[in-house]
Amino acid sequence: MGAAVLGSGGRIFSGCNVENTSLGLTCCAERNAIFAMVAAGETEIREILVIGETDEFLPPCGACRQVIAEFAPPSAVVHMCNRAGSSREATVSELVPFIFHWKKES
Repeated sequence: MGAAVLGSGGRIFSGCNVENTSLGLTCCAERNAIFAMVAAGETEIREILVIGETDEFLPPCGACRQVIAEFAPPSAVVHMCNRAGSSREATVSELVPFIFHWKKES
């Protein structure tokens, strides 16, 4: 599976699944792309694309949805694509209807 994130600065960051025998240590493409964006100094997602070698559309898993919600406005679009080149779109708020945000103390 692969993902690409369009950061607020206009740069695109990519990621892929990194599998591990211990499934808890696996990291999804979406989070890897977001972490690459953050490592490059950007902190806001404009759009995100997720694609896989399947006939189905691949929505982000729950962990990825939470990370996306931390770095994207609720109106940001998530493009879910399949190997046929078709896509389905949803906003972050549609994927995460009750977004949890950690409030930093001042």
